[in-house]
Amino acid sequence: MILAAIALLPVAVPAQAVKTVEPTAPAAAQAPVPDPEPRSVTTRHSVRIDGQVVKYTATVGWLIMKDDAGKPIARFGYTSYVRDGVRDPVRRPLTFAFNGGPGSSSIWLHMGILGPRRVVVTDAGFSPPPPSERVDNEFSVLDVTDLVMIDPVGTGFSKPLGEAKGEDFWGVDQDIKSVGAFIRRWVTENGRWASPKYLLGESYGGMRSAGLADHLQTVHGMNLNGVVLVSPFLNSASGVDGIGLDLPHALYLPALAATAWYHGLIPNRPAELPDYLDEIERFAYDEYLPALNLGSLIPPERKRAVAGKLAAYTGTSAGYWERADLRVTHPQFLQELKRDQRIVTGRIDSRFLGPSSNALAEAMNYDPFFPAVGPAYTAAFLDYLHGDLEFPKDEEYRVSAFDIKWDWKHKQPGGDEWFTGPPDTVPDLSRAMTMNPGLHVLVQQGWYDLATPYFVMKHDIGHLRITPEARARIRTEYYDAGHMMYLHVPSMRKYREDLAGFIRATSRL
Repeated sequence: MILAAIALLPVAVPAQAVKTVEPTAPAAAQAPVPDPEPRSVTTRHSVRIDGQVVKYTATVGWLIMKDDAGKPIARFGYTSYVRDGVRDPVRRPLTFAFNGGPGSSSIWLHMGILGPRRVVVTDAGFSPPPPSERVDNEFSVLDVTDLVMIDPVGTGFSKPLGEAKGEDFWGVDQDIKSVGAFIRRWVTENGRWASPKYLLGESYGGMRSAGLADHLQTVHGMNLNGVVLVSPFLNSASGVDGIGLDLPHALYLPALAATAWYHGLIPNRPAELPDYLDEIERFAYDEYLPALNLGSLIPPERKRAVAGKLAAYTGTSAGYWERADLRVTHPQFLQELKRDQRIVTGRIDSRFLGPSSNALAEAMNYDPFFPAVGPAYTAAFLDYLHGDLEFPKDEEYRVSAFDIKWDWKHKQPGGDEWFTGPPDTVPDLSRAMTMNPGLHVLVQQGWYDLATPYFVMKHDIGHLRITPEARARIRTEYYDAGHMMYLHVPSMRKYREDLAGFIRATSRL
Protein backbone atom coordinates (compact mmCIF):
# COMPACT_ATOMS: atom_id res chain seq x y z
CA MET A 1 0.00 0.00 0.00
CA ILE A 2 1.30 3.44 -0.90
CA LEU A 3 1.84 5.84 1.99
CA ALA A 4 -0.58 8.76 1.71
CA ALA A 5 0.42 12.39 2.25
CA ILE A 6 -2.27 14.78 3.49
CA ALA A 7 -2.13 18.32 2.08
CA LEU A 8 -4.20 21.33 3.15
CA LEU A 9 -5.20 23.23 0.03
CA PRO A 10 -6.59 26.81 -0.07
CA VAL A 11 -10.27 27.04 -1.03
CA ALA A 12 -11.97 30.22 -2.33
CA VAL A 13 -15.11 31.20 -0.27
CA PRO A 14 -17.37 34.30 -0.17
CA ALA A 15 -16.16 37.04 2.18
CA GLN A 16 -19.33 36.88 4.37
CA ALA A 17 -18.78 33.18 4.97
CA VAL A 18 -15.39 33.70 6.56
CA LYS A 19 -15.46 32.92 10.29
CA THR A 20 -12.49 33.13 12.64
CA VAL A 21 -12.09 30.14 14.96
CA GLU A 22 -9.38 30.00 17.60
CA PRO A 23 -7.66 26.60 17.57
CA THR A 24 -7.91 24.74 20.84
CA ALA A 25 -4.77 22.67 20.22
CA PRO A 26 -1.84 22.63 17.81
CA ALA A 27 -2.69 21.24 14.38
CA ALA A 28 -0.11 18.51 14.77
CA ALA A 29 -1.87 17.26 17.89
CA GLN A 30 -5.22 17.13 16.08
CA ALA A 31 -3.85 15.17 13.09
CA PRO A 32 -1.32 12.55 14.27
CA VAL A 33 0.98 11.14 11.64
CA PRO A 34 -0.25 7.67 10.64
CA ASP A 35 2.01 4.68 11.13
CA PRO A 36 3.95 3.66 8.03
CA GLU A 37 2.44 0.78 6.13
CA PRO A 38 3.87 -2.10 4.10
CA ARG A 39 3.96 -1.69 0.38
CA SER A 40 4.34 -4.17 -2.45
CA VAL A 41 3.77 -4.64 -6.16
CA THR A 42 2.99 -8.09 -7.56
CA THR A 43 3.45 -9.20 -11.17
CA ARG A 44 3.34 -12.56 -12.95
CA HIS A 45 5.91 -13.92 -15.41
CA SER A 46 7.45 -17.04 -16.88
CA VAL A 47 10.99 -18.17 -17.68
CA ARG A 48 12.52 -21.25 -19.30
CA ILE A 49 14.92 -23.11 -16.97
CA ASP A 50 16.50 -26.49 -17.63
CA GLY A 51 14.23 -27.07 -20.61
CA GLN A 52 10.93 -26.31 -18.87
CA VAL A 53 8.75 -23.21 -18.61
CA VAL A 54 8.49 -21.98 -15.02
CA LYS A 55 5.59 -19.65 -14.22
CA TYR A 56 6.07 -17.49 -11.15
CA THR A 57 4.80 -14.55 -9.13
CA ALA A 58 7.20 -11.71 -8.35
CA THR A 59 6.61 -9.37 -5.41
CA VAL A 60 8.77 -6.35 -4.64
CA GLY A 61 8.30 -3.98 -1.72
CA TRP A 62 8.81 -3.87 2.03
CA LEU A 63 7.45 -5.01 5.37
CA ILE A 64 7.20 -2.76 8.43
CA MET A 65 9.24 -4.12 11.33
CA LYS A 66 8.26 -3.17 14.89
CA ASP A 67 9.88 -3.36 18.30
CA ASP A 68 8.49 -5.21 21.32
CA ALA A 69 6.30 -2.22 22.15
CA GLY A 70 4.73 -2.28 18.68
CA LYS A 71 6.46 0.85 17.43
CA PRO A 72 7.70 0.85 13.81
CA ILE A 73 11.49 0.72 13.68
CA ALA A 74 12.27 -0.14 10.05
CA ARG A 75 10.87 -0.84 6.67
CA PHE A 76 12.56 -3.94 5.32
CA GLY A 77 12.78 -4.33 1.55
CA TYR A 78 12.75 -7.55 -0.43
CA THR A 79 11.95 -9.12 -3.78
CA SER A 80 10.34 -12.56 -3.74
CA TYR A 81 9.83 -15.10 -6.51
CA VAL A 82 7.28 -17.85 -5.88
CA ARG A 83 6.60 -20.56 -8.44
CA ASP A 84 2.98 -20.85 -9.59
CA GLY A 85 1.00 -24.09 -9.91
CA VAL A 86 2.83 -26.00 -7.16
CA ARG A 87 0.74 -28.85 -5.72
CA ASP A 88 1.80 -28.26 -2.09
CA PRO A 89 3.35 -24.77 -1.86
CA VAL A 90 4.00 -24.88 1.88
CA ARG A 91 6.40 -27.80 1.44
CA ARG A 92 8.35 -26.24 -1.43
CA PRO A 93 11.97 -25.23 -0.67
CA LEU A 94 12.48 -21.57 0.19
CA THR A 95 15.79 -19.68 -0.05
CA PHE A 96 16.59 -16.33 1.54
CA ALA A 97 19.53 -14.68 -0.24
CA PHE A 98 21.62 -11.57 0.32
CA ASN A 99 24.94 -10.02 -0.61
CA GLY A 100 27.43 -8.62 1.86
CA GLY A 101 29.44 -5.44 2.14
CA PRO A 102 28.43 -4.77 4.82
CA GLY A 103 26.34 -2.18 3.05
CA SER A 104 25.48 -3.96 -0.19
CA SER A 105 22.03 -4.53 -1.60
CA SER A 106 21.17 -7.86 -3.19
CA ILE A 107 21.47 -6.76 -6.84
CA TRP A 108 24.64 -8.81 -7.50
CA LEU A 109 23.16 -12.22 -6.71
CA HIS A 110 19.77 -11.03 -7.91
CA MET A 111 20.82 -9.98 -11.41
CA GLY A 112 23.88 -12.22 -11.66
CA ILE A 113 22.68 -15.76 -10.98
CA LEU A 114 19.62 -16.29 -8.78
CA GLY A 115 16.80 -14.19 -10.23
CA PRO A 116 14.80 -15.13 -13.33
CA ARG A 117 16.41 -12.30 -15.31
CA ARG A 118 20.15 -11.57 -15.45
CA VAL A 119 22.41 -8.87 -16.79
CA VAL A 120 24.84 -9.66 -19.60
CA VAL A 121 28.37 -8.42 -18.93
CA THR A 122 31.81 -9.00 -20.43
CA ASP A 123 33.59 -11.70 -18.47
CA ALA A 124 37.01 -10.59 -17.16
CA GLY A 125 36.73 -7.31 -19.07
CA PHE A 126 34.95 -3.97 -19.27
CA SER A 127 31.31 -4.21 -20.32
CA PRO A 128 30.17 -2.00 -23.20
CA PRO A 129 28.46 1.34 -22.51
CA PRO A 130 24.63 1.57 -22.27
CA PRO A 131 22.21 0.21 -23.11
CA SER A 132 22.75 -2.64 -20.67
CA GLU A 133 21.42 -6.01 -21.76
CA ARG A 134 19.40 -8.44 -19.68
CA VAL A 135 18.05 -11.83 -20.67
CA ASP A 136 16.03 -14.69 -19.22
CA ASN A 137 18.24 -16.48 -16.72
CA GLU A 138 18.40 -20.14 -17.67
CA PHE A 139 20.76 -20.67 -14.72
CA SER A 140 18.29 -19.57 -12.03
CA VAL A 141 17.25 -22.13 -9.40
CA LEU A 142 13.65 -20.91 -9.35
CA ASP A 143 12.61 -24.29 -10.71
CA VAL A 144 13.70 -25.99 -7.45
CA THR A 145 13.24 -23.27 -4.80
CA ASP A 146 11.29 -20.11 -4.18
CA LEU A 147 13.52 -17.07 -3.62
CA VAL A 148 13.46 -14.05 -1.32
CA MET A 149 16.14 -11.48 -2.09
CA ILE A 150 16.81 -9.44 1.06
CA ASP A 151 18.11 -5.87 1.29
CA PRO A 152 19.31 -5.17 4.87
CA VAL A 153 18.54 -1.83 6.48
CA GLY A 154 20.42 0.98 4.74
CA THR A 155 20.23 -0.70 1.32
CA GLY A 156 17.52 -1.07 -1.29
CA PHE A 157 14.24 0.30 0.07
CA SER A 158 15.15 -0.60 3.66
CA LYS A 159 15.65 2.16 6.20
CA PRO A 160 15.09 3.00 9.87
CA LEU A 161 11.73 4.44 10.92
CA GLY A 162 10.47 6.50 13.85
CA GLU A 163 12.96 6.87 16.66
CA ALA A 164 15.20 4.09 15.35
CA LYS A 165 18.63 4.97 13.99
CA GLY A 166 20.95 3.29 11.52
CA GLU A 167 23.25 2.28 14.37
CA ASP A 168 20.46 0.04 15.66
CA PHE A 169 20.96 -2.16 12.57
CA TRP A 170 24.55 -1.54 11.45
CA GLY A 171 26.64 -4.09 13.29
CA VAL A 172 27.37 -7.80 13.26
CA ASP A 173 24.88 -8.71 15.98
CA GLN A 174 22.39 -5.95 15.17
CA ASP A 175 22.31 -7.12 11.56
CA ILE A 176 21.82 -10.78 12.50
CA LYS A 177 18.95 -9.83 14.79
CA SER A 178 17.16 -7.59 12.28
CA VAL A 179 17.53 -9.92 9.29
CA GLY A 180 16.43 -12.84 11.48
CA ALA A 181 13.32 -10.93 12.54
CA PHE A 182 12.50 -10.16 8.91
CA ILE A 183 12.88 -13.81 7.88
CA ARG A 184 10.60 -14.96 10.69
CA ARG A 185 8.03 -12.33 9.75
CA TRP A 186 8.09 -13.17 6.04
CA VAL A 187 7.78 -16.90 6.74
CA THR A 188 4.84 -16.31 9.07
CA GLU A 189 2.95 -13.92 6.80
CA ASN A 190 3.37 -16.22 3.81
CA GLY A 191 2.55 -19.47 5.62
CA ARG A 192 5.93 -21.10 4.96
CA TRP A 193 6.90 -22.56 8.35
CA ALA A 194 6.64 -26.10 6.93
CA SER A 195 8.90 -25.36 3.96
CA PRO A 196 12.51 -26.60 3.74
CA LYS A 197 14.54 -23.42 4.31
CA TYR A 198 17.93 -22.19 3.11
CA LEU A 199 20.16 -19.19 3.61
CA LEU A 200 22.43 -18.06 0.79
CA GLY A 201 24.92 -15.31 1.56
CA GLU A 202 27.79 -13.92 -0.47
CA SER A 203 30.94 -12.30 0.96
CA TYR A 204 30.03 -10.60 4.27
CA GLY A 205 26.75 -12.43 3.74
CA GLY A 206 28.72 -15.50 4.85
CA MET A 207 29.33 -13.98 8.28
CA ARG A 208 25.64 -13.04 8.40
CA SER A 209 24.52 -16.54 7.30
CA ALA A 210 26.67 -18.36 9.86
CA GLY A 211 25.34 -16.11 12.62
CA LEU A 212 21.76 -16.40 11.38
CA ALA A 213 21.88 -20.21 11.26
CA ASP A 214 22.44 -20.24 15.02
CA HIS A 215 20.21 -17.22 15.76
CA LEU A 216 17.18 -18.50 13.85
CA GLN A 217 17.14 -21.87 15.57
CA THR A 218 17.97 -20.67 19.10
CA VAL A 219 15.87 -17.47 19.16
CA HIS A 220 13.05 -18.20 16.71
CA GLY A 221 12.91 -22.00 16.77
CA MET A 222 13.49 -22.13 13.01
CA ASN A 223 15.76 -24.94 11.85
CA LEU A 224 17.31 -24.73 8.42
CA ASN A 225 17.96 -27.42 5.84
CA GLY A 226 20.96 -25.68 4.38
CA VAL A 227 23.36 -22.76 4.44
CA VAL A 228 25.06 -21.74 1.18
CA LEU A 229 28.27 -19.75 1.63
CA VAL A 230 29.26 -17.96 -1.58
CA SER A 231 32.81 -16.56 -1.41
CA PRO A 232 32.30 -16.22 2.34
CA PHE A 233 33.90 -13.93 4.88
CA LEU A 234 33.56 -15.56 8.29
CA ASN A 235 36.45 -14.50 10.53
CA SER A 236 38.39 -11.24 10.53
CA ALA A 237 41.36 -12.80 12.36
CA SER A 238 42.01 -15.06 9.37
CA GLY A 239 40.46 -13.08 6.54
CA VAL A 240 41.97 -9.58 6.79
CA ASP A 241 45.64 -9.10 5.94
CA GLY A 242 47.77 -6.09 6.83
CA ILE A 243 46.38 -5.58 10.35
CA GLY A 244 49.34 -6.95 12.29
CA LEU A 245 48.32 -10.62 12.23
CA ASP A 246 50.55 -13.15 10.46
CA LEU A 247 47.98 -15.86 9.74
CA PRO A 248 46.10 -13.95 6.98
CA HIS A 249 49.34 -13.44 5.02
CA ALA A 250 49.83 -17.21 4.83
CA LEU A 251 46.20 -17.82 3.93
CA TYR A 252 46.18 -15.20 1.15
CA LEU A 253 49.27 -16.66 -0.54
CA PRO A 254 47.55 -19.36 -2.66
CA ALA A 255 45.19 -16.75 -4.16
CA LEU A 256 48.16 -14.51 -5.01
CA ALA A 257 49.81 -17.50 -6.69
CA ALA A 258 46.62 -18.39 -8.57
CA THR A 259 46.49 -14.83 -9.89
CA ALA A 260 50.11 -14.95 -11.10
CA TRP A 261 49.42 -18.40 -12.65
CA TYR A 262 46.36 -17.09 -14.49
CA HIS A 263 48.31 -14.18 -15.99
CA GLY A 264 51.18 -16.42 -17.10
CA LEU A 265 53.78 -14.94 -14.76
CA ILE A 266 54.97 -18.20 -13.17
CA PRO A 267 58.29 -19.70 -14.38
CA ASN A 268 57.72 -23.21 -15.76
CA ARG A 269 54.00 -22.69 -15.30
CA PRO A 270 52.26 -25.93 -14.22
CA ALA A 271 49.46 -27.14 -16.44
CA GLU A 272 46.87 -27.71 -13.71
CA LEU A 273 46.05 -25.02 -11.16
CA PRO A 274 44.55 -27.21 -8.37
CA ASP A 275 47.65 -29.42 -8.15
CA TYR A 276 49.86 -26.33 -8.11
CA LEU A 277 47.82 -24.81 -5.30
CA ASP A 278 48.12 -27.98 -3.23
CA GLU A 279 51.88 -27.42 -3.26
CA ILE A 280 51.51 -23.78 -2.23
CA GLU A 281 49.08 -24.61 0.58
CA ARG A 282 51.67 -26.98 2.05
CA PHE A 283 54.36 -24.29 1.75
CA ALA A 284 52.05 -21.72 3.38
CA TYR A 285 51.46 -23.87 6.45
CA ASP A 286 54.81 -25.68 6.71
CA GLU A 287 57.31 -22.94 5.79
CA TYR A 288 55.77 -19.51 5.29
CA LEU A 289 53.68 -19.24 8.47
CA PRO A 290 56.49 -20.54 10.75
CA ALA A 291 58.84 -17.98 9.16
CA LEU A 292 56.35 -15.20 9.84
CA ASN A 293 55.93 -16.34 13.44
CA LEU A 294 59.66 -15.78 14.04
CA GLY A 295 59.29 -12.06 13.41
CA SER A 296 62.61 -10.24 13.64
CA LEU A 297 64.25 -13.40 15.03
CA ILE A 298 64.23 -15.08 11.63
CA PRO A 299 67.80 -15.78 10.42
CA PRO A 300 68.75 -13.71 7.33
CA GLU A 301 69.47 -16.78 5.21
CA ARG A 302 66.06 -18.26 6.03
CA LYS A 303 64.36 -14.98 5.23
CA ARG A 304 66.11 -14.87 1.83
CA ALA A 305 65.15 -18.48 1.08
CA VAL A 306 61.47 -17.89 1.93
CA ALA A 307 61.42 -14.62 -0.05
CA GLY A 308 62.80 -16.48 -3.07
CA LYS A 309 60.00 -19.02 -2.96
CA LEU A 310 57.36 -16.33 -2.46
CA ALA A 311 58.70 -14.49 -5.49
CA ALA A 312 58.63 -17.63 -7.63
CA TYR A 313 55.06 -18.44 -6.58
CA THR A 314 53.73 -14.92 -7.14
CA GLY A 315 55.57 -13.64 -10.23
CA THR A 316 57.27 -10.87 -8.29
CA SER A 317 60.84 -10.31 -7.03
CA ALA A 318 62.55 -11.72 -3.95
CA GLY A 319 63.81 -8.25 -3.04
CA TYR A 320 60.22 -6.97 -2.95
CA TRP A 321 59.28 -9.62 -0.38
CA GLU A 322 62.43 -9.08 1.67
CA ARG A 323 61.84 -5.33 1.89
CA ALA A 324 58.30 -6.07 3.07
CA ASP A 325 59.60 -8.45 5.78
CA LEU A 326 57.74 -11.24 3.92
CA ARG A 327 54.41 -9.47 4.54
CA VAL A 328 52.92 -8.14 1.32
CA THR A 329 49.21 -7.30 1.53
CA HIS A 330 46.93 -8.20 -1.34
CA PRO A 331 46.33 -4.53 -2.40
CA GLN A 332 50.12 -4.10 -2.56
CA PHE A 333 50.52 -7.28 -4.59
CA LEU A 334 47.78 -6.30 -7.06
CA GLN A 335 49.54 -2.99 -7.70
CA GLU A 336 52.96 -4.62 -8.01
CA LEU A 337 52.15 -7.61 -10.22
CA LYS A 338 51.96 -5.65 -13.51
CA ARG A 339 53.44 -2.37 -12.34
CA ASP A 340 55.95 -2.23 -15.20
CA GLN A 341 53.03 -2.27 -17.66
CA ARG A 342 51.12 0.44 -15.71
CA ILE A 343 48.34 -2.07 -15.09
CA VAL A 344 46.51 -2.83 -11.84
CA THR A 345 45.03 -6.28 -11.20
CA GLY A 346 41.51 -6.84 -9.86
CA ARG A 347 40.70 -7.63 -6.24
CA ILE A 348 37.14 -8.96 -6.46
CA ASP A 349 38.22 -11.02 -9.45
CA SER A 350 41.93 -11.00 -10.26
CA ARG A 351 41.31 -11.99 -13.89
CA PHE A 352 40.26 -8.35 -14.43
CA LEU A 353 42.87 -5.76 -15.37
CA GLY A 354 42.77 -1.98 -15.66
CA PRO A 355 45.13 0.95 -16.29
CA SER A 356 46.94 2.01 -13.14
CA SER A 357 45.97 5.50 -12.03
CA ASN A 358 49.36 5.93 -10.31
CA ALA A 359 52.19 3.61 -11.30
CA LEU A 360 54.25 4.80 -8.31
CA ALA A 361 51.58 4.02 -5.71
CA GLU A 362 52.42 1.43 -3.08
CA ALA A 363 49.00 -0.24 -3.29
CA MET A 364 46.05 -0.29 -5.69
CA ASN A 365 43.78 2.74 -5.32
CA TYR A 366 40.87 1.29 -7.29
CA ASP A 367 39.62 -2.14 -8.28
CA PRO A 368 39.11 -2.44 -12.06
CA PHE A 369 36.37 -5.00 -11.41
CA PHE A 370 33.84 -2.39 -10.27
CA PRO A 371 33.93 0.03 -13.22
CA ALA A 372 33.99 -3.01 -15.50
CA VAL A 373 30.69 -4.50 -14.33
CA GLY A 374 29.12 -2.23 -11.67
CA PRO A 375 27.35 0.29 -13.93
CA ALA A 376 25.85 -2.51 -16.05
CA TYR A 377 24.41 -4.23 -12.97
CA THR A 378 23.00 -0.99 -11.60
CA ALA A 379 21.39 0.09 -14.86
CA ALA A 380 19.98 -3.36 -15.60
CA PHE A 381 18.46 -3.75 -12.14
CA LEU A 382 16.85 -0.32 -11.92
CA ASP A 383 15.39 -0.68 -15.41
CA TYR A 384 14.12 -4.15 -14.44
CA LEU A 385 12.69 -2.86 -11.15
CA HIS A 386 10.62 -0.12 -12.77
CA GLY A 387 9.94 -2.01 -15.99
CA ASP A 388 9.35 -5.74 -15.59
CA LEU A 389 8.47 -5.56 -11.87
CA GLU A 390 6.43 -2.36 -12.36
CA PHE A 391 7.53 -0.72 -9.12
CA PRO A 392 6.81 3.04 -9.21
CA LYS A 393 9.67 5.52 -9.50
CA ASP A 394 8.70 7.55 -6.42
CA GLU A 395 11.05 5.64 -4.09
CA GLU A 396 14.84 5.50 -4.33
CA TYR A 397 16.46 2.06 -4.36
CA ARG A 398 19.87 2.34 -2.71
CA VAL A 399 22.32 -0.03 -4.44
CA SER A 400 25.04 0.35 -1.81
CA ALA A 401 25.63 2.00 1.55
CA PHE A 402 29.35 1.60 2.07
CA ASP A 403 29.50 4.91 3.93
CA ILE A 404 27.83 3.42 7.00
CA LYS A 405 29.79 2.98 10.22
CA TRP A 406 29.71 -0.71 11.14
CA ASP A 407 29.92 -2.09 14.67
CA TRP A 408 32.19 -5.13 14.36
CA LYS A 409 31.65 -6.51 17.86
CA HIS A 410 30.14 -9.99 18.00
CA LYS A 411 29.24 -12.06 21.02
CA GLN A 412 29.96 -15.67 20.13
CA PRO A 413 27.79 -18.47 21.49
CA GLY A 414 28.92 -19.04 25.06
CA GLY A 415 31.48 -16.22 24.82
CA ASP A 416 32.41 -13.66 27.45
CA GLU A 417 30.43 -10.44 27.65
CA TRP A 418 33.42 -8.23 28.45
CA PHE A 419 35.69 -9.30 25.60
CA THR A 420 34.33 -10.22 22.19
CA GLY A 421 37.57 -10.37 20.18
CA PRO A 422 37.73 -10.08 16.39
CA PRO A 423 34.36 -10.73 14.71
CA ASP A 424 34.06 -14.42 13.94
CA THR A 425 30.89 -16.44 13.27
CA VAL A 426 32.68 -19.76 12.78
CA PRO A 427 31.60 -20.75 16.34
CA ASP A 428 28.00 -19.81 15.48
CA LEU A 429 28.02 -22.15 12.50
CA SER A 430 29.66 -24.86 14.62
CA ARG A 431 26.86 -24.67 17.18
CA ALA A 432 24.17 -24.55 14.51
CA MET A 433 25.49 -27.71 12.85
CA THR A 434 25.86 -29.45 16.22
CA MET A 435 22.36 -28.60 17.41
CA ASN A 436 20.69 -29.31 14.07
CA PRO A 437 21.77 -32.67 12.59
CA GLY A 438 19.70 -31.89 9.50
CA LEU A 439 21.72 -28.78 8.62
CA HIS A 440 23.92 -29.05 5.52
CA VAL A 441 26.44 -26.53 4.17
CA LEU A 442 27.46 -25.80 0.59
CA VAL A 443 30.52 -23.60 0.02
CA GLN A 444 31.04 -22.03 -3.44
CA GLN A 445 34.39 -20.35 -4.02
CA GLY A 446 36.35 -18.94 -6.96
CA TRP A 447 40.12 -19.45 -7.32
CA TYR A 448 40.77 -15.81 -8.33
CA ASP A 449 39.02 -14.14 -5.41
CA LEU A 450 41.30 -11.80 -3.44
CA ALA A 451 38.49 -10.21 -1.43
CA THR A 452 37.70 -13.48 0.37
CA PRO A 453 40.40 -15.95 -0.76
CA TYR A 454 39.60 -19.63 -1.03
CA PHE A 455 42.35 -20.77 1.38
CA VAL A 456 40.98 -18.45 4.09
CA MET A 457 37.61 -20.13 3.66
CA LYS A 458 39.22 -23.57 3.67
CA HIS A 459 41.07 -22.73 6.89
CA ASP A 460 37.93 -21.41 8.59
CA ILE A 461 35.78 -24.38 7.57
CA GLY A 462 38.57 -26.68 8.73
CA HIS A 463 38.40 -25.05 12.17
CA LEU A 464 34.68 -25.65 12.76
CA ARG A 465 34.41 -27.46 16.09
CA ILE A 466 32.08 -30.21 14.94
CA THR A 467 31.95 -34.00 14.83
CA PRO A 468 33.07 -36.06 11.82
CA GLU A 469 29.38 -36.75 11.13
CA ALA A 470 28.64 -33.04 10.94
CA ARG A 471 31.73 -32.41 8.80
CA ALA A 472 30.39 -34.93 6.30
CA ARG A 473 27.46 -32.54 5.77
CA ILE A 474 29.77 -29.89 4.28
CA ARG A 475 30.35 -29.74 0.53
CA THR A 476 32.81 -27.39 -1.18
CA GLU A 477 32.87 -26.48 -4.87
CA TYR A 478 35.50 -24.40 -6.70
CA TYR A 479 35.15 -22.28 -9.84
CA ASP A 480 37.51 -20.90 -12.49
CA ALA A 481 36.60 -17.30 -11.67
CA GLY A 482 36.65 -14.81 -8.79
CA HIS A 483 34.41 -13.55 -6.00
CA MET A 484 31.35 -13.40 -8.26
CA MET A 485 32.11 -16.63 -10.05
CA TYR A 486 28.82 -16.43 -11.94
CA LEU A 487 30.27 -13.80 -14.31
CA HIS A 488 32.07 -16.68 -16.02
CA VAL A 489 29.58 -18.64 -18.17
CA PRO A 490 31.06 -22.13 -17.57
CA SER A 491 31.15 -21.37 -13.85
CA MET A 492 27.61 -20.02 -14.04
CA ARG A 493 26.44 -23.35 -15.39
CA LYS A 494 28.35 -25.29 -12.73
CA TYR A 495 27.07 -22.93 -10.00
CA ARG A 496 23.47 -23.66 -10.97
CA GLU A 497 24.07 -27.42 -11.12
CA ASP A 498 25.81 -27.46 -7.74
CA LEU A 499 23.18 -25.31 -6.00
CA ALA A 500 20.16 -27.06 -7.50
CA GLY A 501 21.65 -30.46 -6.69
CA PHE A 502 22.36 -29.38 -3.11
CA ILE A 503 18.78 -28.19 -2.54
CA ARG A 504 17.26 -31.31 -4.08
CA ALA A 505 19.47 -33.58 -1.98
CA THR A 506 18.80 -31.83 1.34
CA SER A 507 15.14 -30.81 1.10
CA ARG A 508 13.83 -34.39 1.52
CA LEU A 509 11.21 -33.76 -1.17
